[in-house]
Amino acid sequence: MTFPDTVASAPGLAVGLGLRPGRCADHILAALDTALPGARITCLATLDRRAGEPGLRRAAEILGVPLHGFTPAQLANVPVPNPSERVVRVFGIPGVAEAAAMLSAAGPLLVPRRVVSGVVIAAAATRGAEEIADAPG
Repeated sequence: MTFPDTVASAPGLAVGLGLRPGRCADHILAALDTALPGARITCLATLDRRAGEPGLRRAAEILGVPLHGFTPAQLANVPVPNPSERVVRVFGIPGVAEAAAMLSAAGPLLVPRRVVSGVVIAAAATRGAEEIADAPG
């Protein structure tokens, strides 16, 4: 099974993003299309201070998905497989994209962080509606 097959066959993806301020929606959407071709994106997630960015808010609106913002403390509590030295220097946490994806998902990290046109993207599997209905609690 190839990477695109894995992404396309996932029940849905919670996509974590790391980005610099000022990125427009078209730039973000193009990066998502490159990184996750054919994927069913169920939400976008990032650092709380980036969740208010107009381009990111517009990208979520175009995709028709919610946008979740997490505090540095919330993100710091998620062990990430690929910590970023830059994120540690700037925010004092191991990572944004992978941690935000995992916090927003119910499944494993499927796409480790990768940088596409200056946008850091990671994705984790979300459960389908039938799995949520069967979940305890």
